[in-house]
Amino acid sequence: MDYDVTVIGSGPGGYVAAIRCAQLGMKTAIIEKYDTLGGTCLNVGCIPSKALLDSSEHFHNASHTFKEHGIDIPAPKVNLKQMISRKDDVVKQNVDGIAYLMKKNKIDVLTGVGSFKDKNTIEVNGKSKKTITTEKVIIATGSKPSSLPFIKLDKERVITSTESLNLKEIPKNLIVIGGGVIGLELGSVYARLGAKVTVIEFLDSIIPTMDVTMGKELQKSLKKLGFEFYLSHKVTSVEKKAKTVTVKAEGKDGKTVEFKGDYCLVSIGRRPYTEGLGLEKVGIQTDKQGRIEVDEHLKTKVDNIYAIGDVVKGAMLAHKAEEEGTFVAESIAGQKPHIHYNLIPGVVYTWPEVASVGYTEQQLKEAGRQIKIGSFPYKALGRARASMDVDGLVKVIADKNTDEILGMHIIGARAADMIAAGVTAMEFRASAEDVSRMSHAHPTYMEAVREACLAATDNRPIHM
Repeated sequence: MDYDVTVIGSGPGGYVAAIRCAQLGMKTAIIEKYDTLGGTCLNVGCIPSKALLDSSEHFHNASHTFKEHGIDIPAPKVNLKQMISRKDDVVKQNVDGIAYLMKKNKIDVLTGVGSFKDKNTIEVNGKSKKTITTEKVIIATGSKPSSLPFIKLDKERVITSTESLNLKEIPKNLIVIGGGVIGLELGSVYARLGAKVTVIEFLDSIIPTMDVTMGKELQKSLKKLGFEFYLSHKVTSVEKKAKTVTVKAEGKDGKTVEFKGDYCLVSIGRRPYTEGLGLEKVGIQTDKQGRIEVDEHLKTKVDNIYAIGDVVKGAMLAHKAEEEGTFVAESIAGQKPHIHYNLIPGVVYTWPEVASVGYTEQQLKEAGRQIKIGSFPYKALGRARASMDVDGLVKVIADKNTDEILGMHIIGARAADMIAAGVTAMEFRASAEDVSRMSHAHPTYMEAVREACLAATDNRPIHM
């Protein structure tokens, strides 16, 4: 065999799997159809969107809060071309970093589409064709944006998240179909830069997979940015004429509402990407959602082929894919790794940020669990008042009898970083009292976590 392990796809799941396999002494190759490594996350997802979110937040603060801070400057102007250029530079630095890690770990990078000829033979179709043999295969080909059958994505005015990262102008009226993470993050970018943003969501809340309190609080904050929300509305048509996009949606009352904008961002989720793999040649089928079915070891029905990340069940998160990449590599090496899927956090990088780990209040009530809830608002934090980031709260859910923390949900400044404390506590099965008795530096945002735990323990927060 040419390789012990071959990974198809170089996103966070794929490149992490390849690195861990190499670290464990396996001769490893990684196949990537694009010229750059890193997959969706590094090239057209997590990294570039965060770069634009940070840039747009700087502009928003310069326009709205500098004066109160005692910083007098002329009215700032958006240089969108430079903003996009900086984003591209951030992407390049990260992508180059992955290429360096491949060389450092002596992983062969093969550019082209990897397609099975049989379970141990893969044809790489790039600028030239190459056939390799491999003992094990890890499929990590990720996902693509989903759409609706009647929507024609022209990628100019009716766009996906990919195109939204490279617009040549700031939309005047941006219509966002879908109130999930991607739509709200990218909507935030352009709302801060001056666009009017309208969100149309089929369900009755935004970020519907997260705790309902988070959706309500985030909606309040985004309305301050000028967002308009049409919840419980089903999109029925999207039409583009010249530079105008017309979207029609039907409300619960059966009435049709019409929206007009110069851009429409379709962000209704993502679908697994398995085209070109030749799965049929090895007898692997996908389910109704297009996912590859795997067992608890992430092994497909073919004993030497594994699948991870967005092409299998579970949340489509870069860090979930990374965990699975490490898991498979260590399993192949004969180790006994584990993944606690309920403790993989989810984050929305709006401002305020939203972060969540563990069970939601709704899930626990539906399961009939006896729970107690403690929450603490950012507006009662000295650190939050000092930074003018008073929107948000920390919500801690604990078992009513044992006090074990079952869920932590944060909306507010730096929630994305703070949620790691919740993951740590829950991995060690800490009680709310355990966390409340730990010293938390003052003044910090993390004090809100301690206060929420105090509130959950026996309703005795100190600063509220």
